[in-house]
Amino acid sequence: MLEQLLQFDQFIFKIIHFEWSNQVFDLVLPILREKLIWIPFYLAIIIWAFFKMSYRSASLFILSIIILVSLADFISSQVIKKTVQRERPCQLAHMPSTDYELVPCGGGFSFPSSHATNHFALAFFLIFSLGKKYRRIHFPLLTWAIMISLSQIYVGLHFPTDVIAGAILGFIMAFLVWQLFKIMILEKNPLY
Repeated sequence: MLEQLLQFDQFIFKIIHFEWSNQVFDLVLPILREKLIWIPFYLAIIIWAFFKMSYRSASLFILSIIILVSLADFISSQVIKKTVQRERPCQLAHMPSTDYELVPCGGGFSFPSSHATNHFALAFFLIFSLGKKYRRIHFPLLTWAIMISLSQIYVGLHFPTDVIAGAILGFIMAFLVWQLFKIMILEKNPLY
């Protein structure tokens, strides 16, 4: 069963990494996965929070996001990756490679994708905390997390199961931090 799952994982990886290959994706997807490109988005969240919430609520909201992403990143990259120690597709000799690298392969482990974990954690936390009042944010936030995660497969750094595991871990982390946020903070400091 595990062997079949790994074969299916590699099969889907090859479709995304090789068959979807085109000049537009080669240009756009490596950029999507870059952390610095999203700084304006993160700043917009901070600015929005301070305009729409009280100073105290906005500060606690932003602090919760920082704790969430830090915790999600630590668990995915320092705990799970170092325990599982799955090699990246670009590190495996038996995986066919493209003639050029879209991004450097890196030396870290693959499972789970920290990009997927962190971005899905943020997306789900924003959905949990703001999605009732701002229902239109669900689709854009999930699309954003999915595109960043797919780009990790496209550039050859992760297998699909790395990304799926990262998305699940991100959801769990967001849910847990949201529950703590509700219990410890929202009862005394409503967001709106």
